[in-house]
Amino acid sequence: MERHQVFDRALLLKRRLRAARQHGSSADFLLGRAADDLEERLSAVERRFDVAVDLAGHNGLGAQALLRSGKVESILRVEHDASFLDRSFPGVVADEEALPLKAGSIDLIISLLSLHQTNDTPGTLLQIRRALKPDGLFLGAMAGENTLGELRECLLAAESEIYGGASPRVAPFADVRDVGALLQRAGFTLPVTDIETYTVRYDTGFHLMRDLRAMGMQNVLLGRSRKPVSRRFFARVAEIYAERFSDPDGRIRATFSFIWMSGWAAHESQQKPLKPGSAKAKLADFLTSVENLEKK
Repeated sequence: MERHQVFDRALLLKRRLRAARQHGSSADFLLGRAADDLEERLSAVERRFDVAVDLAGHNGLGAQALLRSGKVESILRVEHDASFLDRSFPGVVADEEALPLKAGSIDLIISLLSLHQTNDTPGTLLQIRRALKPDGLFLGAMAGENTLGELRECLLAAESEIYGGASPRVAPFADVRDVGALLQRAGFTLPVTDIETYTVRYDTGFHLMRDLRAMGMQNVLLGRSRKPVSRRFFARVAEIYAERFSDPDGRIRATFSFIWMSGWAAHESQQKPLKPGSAKAKLADFLTSVENLEKK
C-alpha cells in the first residue's frame, strides 16, 4: 500500500541546493546548535564506536561534532546530493528514505534536523535500526510541534484576512510522544525522547523569513497553494507578527523546538524490563505513600 505523501521531496532538495549556493553557511546556526547538543549528549555515552554515519546533515557539522567527541573511529556521511559532500569525510549519495547501508553494519547513526521532512518517517527509522549492529546507537534531532508556531499563526491570520481562507504554509511537526512511539515501532530498545526549545529574536518578520529561505526551509508541502501571493500579504504577516510576538524593544520572537531521540539496536547485554508481577513494591503502596505525603 502506498503511503500518504506530505512533502514534495524533489522541491525540498532543489531549495536546499539553491540555499547552499546562494547563502552558504550564513544560516547554519540551528544545525550548529544541534551539533553542539549532539557532542554534549555523546559525552554521556560511555563507549566508543568503530563506524558512525552522519545521515542527511547537509553541511557536515554533525560529522565534525562526531570527530570532536573523540568517540568515533571512522565517519561516513550520507547525503541526498553530492553537492553537500566534501573531502573532509567519505560520503555516499542516497535518499534518507532509501538507505544504502548493509544490515548490522554500523555502530552509530546520527541525524540532525532532517527526519521531520521525510514522507515515510517510520520506514526511515526502521531502516536506521536495521543498519545498526547489535547494541548500536541511533541519536537524532527533528523539529518539534512548537517550531515556528508564531509564524504559522501570523500566516493563517493574514491569509484569512486578505484572501478569505487559508492553505497550509508551515509543515506539521511531530509531538514528542508520537516520536517515542515511532522509535518503539521501529524496534529500538531503551528509547528516550526529550525536547530542547530555543527562542531566536529578529528585527522583523522579514528577517525571519529571509533566514528560512537561507536554510531552504520554505513551504514544500504537497498540499500547498500554487496561487501567487502579493507583497501586501507578506507585509501584513510582518505587521501581525510585530503586533502579537514582539518584545518591549520591538524585536520579534521565533520558537524552534528540537525533539531529541535515542534508541539502541537490541543486544543481550542490555537491561531487560521486569516481568509482570515481579516488582517488590505494589502500586497501591506507592499511591498510599503519595497521598500521605500530600496531606502533611
